[in-house]
Amino acid sequence: MLNKKRIVFINLYIILTLNVVLFSKPNIILVMTDDQGWGQTGYMNHPILKTPNLDAMCANGLTFKRFYAGGPVCSPTRATVLTGRTHDRTGVFDHGYALRLQEKTLAQALKKAGYATGHFGKWHLNGLRGPGVPIDKDYPNGPQHFGFEHWVSTTNFFDLNPILSRNGNFKEFKGDSSEVVAKEALSFISKQAKKQIPFLCVIWYGTPHSPFVSLEKDQDDFLELNENSKHHYAELKAMDRSIGTLRNGLSSLSINENTMLWFMSDNGGLPQIHPPANGGLRDHKGSLYEGGIRVPSIIEWPHGISTPRQTDYPCGAVDIFPTISEIVNLPENSSLQPQDGESLVNLFANKKLKRTKPLIFSSRKRMAIIDNEWKLISIPNKNGRELELYNLKKDKAEEHNLFGKETKIFGYLNKYLTNARHSIEKSVNGHDYPEKKVKKQPPRTFWSEINSYKKHFKKWKTRPEYKSRLQSK
Repeated sequence: MLNKKRIVFINLYIILTLNVVLFSKPNIILVMTDDQGWGQTGYMNHPILKTPNLDAMCANGLTFKRFYAGGPVCSPTRATVLTGRTHDRTGVFDHGYALRLQEKTLAQALKKAGYATGHFGKWHLNGLRGPGVPIDKDYPNGPQHFGFEHWVSTTNFFDLNPILSRNGNFKEFKGDSSEVVAKEALSFISKQAKKQIPFLCVIWYGTPHSPFVSLEKDQDDFLELNENSKHHYAELKAMDRSIGTLRNGLSSLSINENTMLWFMSDNGGLPQIHPPANGGLRDHKGSLYEGGIRVPSIIEWPHGISTPRQTDYPCGAVDIFPTISEIVNLPENSSLQPQDGESLVNLFANKKLKRTKPLIFSSRKRMAIIDNEWKLISIPNKNGRELELYNLKKDKAEEHNLFGKETKIFGYLNKYLTNARHSIEKSVNGHDYPEKKVKKQPPRTFWSEINSYKKHFKKWKTRPEYKSRLQSK
């Protein structure tokens, strides 16, 4: 009898302790690489790439073996992270589309909850395309319009010696781009820690997106590779080092215990990189097969995740907003409905669960649904739609199409996907907004066509990343 009472007491203590932790407003850092493949980490036994700092996160946190980006390319995933919604709902149909101002973002919600908010690195949600240039404070749909009080940001991908915009003021930095943004983020974090203000810090790297430009000191391990692969992996080496700088900074500030550090990539890896980027998965960036959307992801949060482990639970970028919403206890109206993700808080407590809300992907009129071990892909063709069904538990490489064989599971998934398509179409047309319509959006265009940037063209022509855009200007 005494043992039973003791067990009940211990369980109650654990529950109460977890609740205190969850609702004590942890600091939140969301880190995202640009085009890093699922297999490109040391803890995934990559044949040549060593990532000691990501490996340390893995050893101390929750590592996802089945984590999914918001979409198969960059801008869509960024929209999903900030909104908790499938990217088509938000108007970010592909790379270079602007996030609608009518959306509600995680940064806006946390700012209202008393958090300081900062964005560092790649933005790519203001409609501008091309190699990254600093964000003009007067151009619409920048970080400042979505709840970020402080930002050191660029429009798109960037490499060595980047030009970034600090709250609208352009500045040229020296060094590897990952290390630059990590140091800028740490400066912001340090200020909030001294003031004892909880913070949301979003760090979106430009690494290892092409064109590949790395520091010479980072190339030594990859000299036998072709030129692109050499620089690509050297960029990842530098990125991992910046993760170490970030983690060490959190420790020196004595805030690492109650800081949630959530790492992921924005989409699958690139083709023509050797050794391959995707760890045996099918296809690459741009595809709805696993190689295009399954990405590396780790959460390190000692106060909230006390048992380091790896999980096969299927989850993704769409779950970030609802998870943080439950942890911080945000009001129900903080997010726009419908929400497409689910909270992962119960997963943190090491409970054995099955996903109750399937993951939905909608991109370029293609759709996919993942319901635990099952995946249905719907691709338009001249005869209507091509359908493919896979059991990912038995066939992660998607080699065996079970369409026509598993009729019961296909019927369920196809019905769910059809309903999701109709729901997304309503969102695309503005149904989710109070106005019931979509307000005017900035054009999807290259920054080189924007008048406010023209005064910089003469100086920027000498920069290698801008040459292709400016040679005819």
